[in-house]
Amino acid sequence: MVWTMLDVHRLRVLRTVVATGSVGAAATTLGYTPSAVSQHLATLQRETGLLLIERKGRGIQPTAAGRTLADEAGRVLESLSGVEGVVGDLRAGRVGRLSISYFASAGAAWIPPVVAGLMQEFPELRLDLRLIELLGDEHPDPDLEIFVGGADEQLRPGRAQSRVHHLLDDPYAVVVPTDHPLAQLASVPLAELASEQWVDNDFNRGFCRQVILDACAEAGFSPDFRIETHDYPTAISFVAAGVGVTVLPGLGATRLPDGVVAIPLVAPTPVRHVYVAVKASVEHHPAARRAVELLRERVTAPARVEA
Repeated sequence: MVWTMLDVHRLRVLRTVVATGSVGAAATTLGYTPSAVSQHLATLQRETGLLLIERKGRGIQPTAAGRTLADEAGRVLESLSGVEGVVGDLRAGRVGRLSISYFASAGAAWIPPVVAGLMQEFPELRLDLRLIELLGDEHPDPDLEIFVGGADEQLRPGRAQSRVHHLLDDPYAVVVPTDHPLAQLASVPLAELASEQWVDNDFNRGFCRQVILDACAEAGFSPDFRIETHDYPTAISFVAAGVGVTVLPGLGATRLPDGVVAIPLVAPTPVRHVYVAVKASVEHHPAARRAVELLRERVTAPARVEA
């Protein structure tokens, strides 16, 4: 059998038939005649060698293969729509709209200068910024997503249609008052914190917190969390007040108030890995490409706690 590239219009016809439940309804939706819809379906079945639609009484129903192909066609058509939108924007001299999601510490360190750069270079660009910690499942996937994960993490299915760029390996540090016995050390073995009172700082007790717990387990202890907060600045304020110590990624310790100091952790060093995922439909969008470049520039800027 000689395979040819599937026709996008026939894939759209199949998806519409499956969505509407009949040839007639699909014809009305697409502005075709029922005969033309049936011909497109017959041709698509010949091209694929699959039975996609079968008779049921006086009507029709999609086969399992038909439903699977229709679902996949939806993703293809969505990506194609994004590409067509970019082409239209470029022809009209626009760069359209871009949605970016990010976690809190990346937002504080990177997002303002990245957004300033994009607004300067693409003054007509509309930006939709979303803080990951505040998003629910009802929000659609953003065009660019800055996220954290493990070095060997299997990326979630929603990122299968995205290109993922590694941005940063972000080692953790301990924040202590400047008069703390550990404050003068160049680095602190994690086991030295076993007897300390800890201030928790994780918003949703997700991956970043688990990195700390796993490292502490490797060092032979479990952290003694005495105070629970939901963000880095609040936790640091408790440290400045002498309540305890807090452990956070270096990216979260770039702006410290007077009275506290951040010291790199060793033996072991907890590390989180930061990525940006770019949806395939906007991968070649000039503003999306420039956003990744600006993020890389911020990553290399000397603003983090270094071991």
